[in-house]
Amino acid sequence: MSYYRWDEVTHEQMNPLFARRVVHGERLTLARVYLKKGCQVPVHSHENEQISNVLEGSLRFEVAGRERIVGAGELIHIPPHVPHMAEALEDTVCLDIFNPIREDWLRGEDAYLRTGGQ
Repeated sequence: MSYYRWDEVTHEQMNPLFARRVVHGERLTLARVYLKKGCQVPVHSHENEQISNVLEGSLRFEVAGRERIVGAGELIHIPPHVPHMAEALEDTVCLDIFNPIREDWLRGEDAYLRTGGQ
């Protein structure tokens, strides 16, 4: 068993508009993501199935060419290998769940999150 408190998990400021706190399990990754208004996560895809739960604010997602606004209390499911992007329409806090774990994040292969955010 492992125990975590979000305020004790390392806060990674990836770029001026995007930060995260990440917990990796054996088979999934859980990330608390902080996006400032105007932050854009560029189009990308990954092997991981993803569920994004917007806790505060709102995000505009484009998933496989389809657009959807997701607000507080709403979730979106993104299948593996599907191109997608997100834009923060206001300051937003999101809980992202990935299966399997984000090996690319563990290896530091997440440059698309480290560029300016716009």
